[in-house]
Amino acid sequence: MCGVIGIWGNGPVIRDLYQGLLAIQHRGQDSAGVITFDGRFHTKKGNGLVHDIFTPEAVQHLRGSIGVGHTRYPTIGGGGGEDAQPFQLNSPFGIIMAHNGNVANYRELRDELFQEHHRLLNSDCDLEIILNIFAESLAHERTKNLAPEHIFRAVEAVTEKVRGSYSVVAYIAEQGLVAFRDPYGIKPLVYGVRRDGLLPSYAVASETVSLNIMNFGEIKDVAAGEVLFLDKGRTLHKKRIRRACPSPCLFEWVYFARPDSFIDKVNVYKCRVNLGRSLAQEIRRRKLAIDVVVPVPDSARDAAIEIARKLNLKYSEALVKNRYIGRTFIMPAADQRKDSVRQKLNPIASEIRGKKVLVVDDSIVRGNTSKVIVEMLRECGAKKVYFASYSPPLRHPCVYGIDMQTKTEFVAQDADEAAVARKIGADKVIYQSLDALKKAVRTENPKITNFCAACFDGIYPTGDITPDLLEDIEADRKLHQDSQLELGI
Repeated sequence: MCGVIGIWGNGPVIRDLYQGLLAIQHRGQDSAGVITFDGRFHTKKGNGLVHDIFTPEAVQHLRGSIGVGHTRYPTIGGGGGEDAQPFQLNSPFGIIMAHNGNVANYRELRDELFQEHHRLLNSDCDLEIILNIFAESLAHERTKNLAPEHIFRAVEAVTEKVRGSYSVVAYIAEQGLVAFRDPYGIKPLVYGVRRDGLLPSYAVASETVSLNIMNFGEIKDVAAGEVLFLDKGRTLHKKRIRRACPSPCLFEWVYFARPDSFIDKVNVYKCRVNLGRSLAQEIRRRKLAIDVVVPVPDSARDAAIEIARKLNLKYSEALVKNRYIGRTFIMPAADQRKDSVRQKLNPIASEIRGKKVLVVDDSIVRGNTSKVIVEMLRECGAKKVYFASYSPPLRHPCVYGIDMQTKTEFVAQDADEAAVARKIGADKVIYQSLDALKKAVRTENPKITNFCAACFDGIYPTGDITPDLLEDIEADRKLHQDSQLELGI
């Protein structure tokens, strides 16, 4: 997962880009970047958090009323400076681009671009695949002024070749701003308008909260398979390039998105409350004796409050979060995640000692975080520790942009609830059902008929993820993990 922003405003955009990127920092904390345009491109990228990279001194040269920004969480690539987005090509016209997603057939397309089109990729970031296919198509148009149909054909070229997921924002120098979403709409993308001049300002972002904070209104989703082209006269053109069954990623509502965001017209907060309500029914059915409900902050709080309310149990914020430690799930190495749990969370012993504790978390992925939390609660004298996940067990690799690309990463791989409980040291583990998760989302938007639930059920909605491709992705992932270990990362 990553976060993207593109803005065409009526004055300098760096302040808006900075505020917008801060609002979606949770989508990636490995690196961030901004490129602005005022007749030429101005770039600032770096590893780390937004507020560390974009200091007052560092942004002075980021001039222009047009810009693209990105926060990165690596799935392909090592997360080095070469992989920080946005990316830039000087031909045709000059293009800057950023994306959220994952190109599943990266290796195949990388080789094709070099052998057939003599395009050498200079990073391990899969955005370069999309950018070069897009640019190659535009180069064949042989025109000085791009019309909407030229943009639509270039995006169609991307959809014909790229497997996986992608929500993209780009700017073509002196031609216009472009945004598009893959035909299945797996990753979110929204746009909005701010009427602050003779011509309106436009912004595109991964989450509605980013547009809210930048004071953009009239917010709409970029539909699955849809392209937006804001031409140089700032007229907005739209087209559905390719129609498929929209299948938004369920993990957005489970973990990634902020609770104050709307993903495909579903408020994340309300969805998580719904998940707490349905999980409470399952916990009641188990007839567990529970003294206190404790959330793993922050994503599990909304569901945990609803569980406590429905079961008439005490609710306690007994795990205190250090807000200066990032999200452990999206940290690039396993050792970093393990070490960060105790730095990030500290229990209030008086709320735990001698009690039967129900811990509520959004998910159990690798089990490292869950195991450390259970250990901490037992050290505080918990009598029993029950661990509830408001998402179903994760068992299958994600090829669409979540950093869980090998089967062996999942604690629930070939394990039932009892086996997972033993692995993390809990007395019991309670999972949400997949049907309940889907219902929690559909309750807020009944028009969503399908989801990407591949990490839960192993069904890949794009229909082009073969066993051989999964093996290639897993091999690449293991090679990357081994190289990190060798470098001591």
